[in-house]
Amino acid sequence: MKFFITALLAVAFSASPALASPAGEYAQHFSALSQLSVAVAQAMPADKYTFRPHPESMTFGELMLHIASTNYAFCAGLKDSDAPKDTVPAATDKEGVVKFLAASFDYCSAIIPNLSEAQLGQVHNSPDGRLPGREVLLAMYIHVAHHRGQAEIYLRDQGIKPPSYRI
Repeated sequence: MKFFITALLAVAFSASPALASPAGEYAQHFSALSQLSVAVAQAMPADKYTFRPHPESMTFGELMLHIASTNYAFCAGLKDSDAPKDTVPAATDKEGVVKFLAASFDYCSAIIPNLSEAQLGQVHNSPDGRLPGREVLLAMYIHVAHHRGQAEIYLRDQGIKPPSYRI
């Protein structure tokens, strides 16, 4: 029986190598977070990147740039470094905004799966203050989901059905 349980666990972890790393669960869910967020940015027509549902709201393009810039800040904090100094596109440039957003997720995708147990427990700088690595990741995921949810309302206000959520 002991052999069976050991073999079952070995198969489970070999089927999902990302889960074998200390940050594996975070990395596994980050892909879905990334794909849906970029799909939301792609769903809005270029001429609607200036849309804002309320005068005090960010435009759709500004909202997407905010998500991207904050992704860079969270993930650079996890590396205890400065965020890359990429040129931020104009909020009205859909193609540039989508590329910048996707690049921010790619940047984080290169960092998250490689975080050690020590880095996950260590305190880092983040847009939400100094937090342990696990909390930085949680704060980033909440931040993306919060603002992507806003963006989906922007889409609906324009008569566009948002992309479906997938994990």
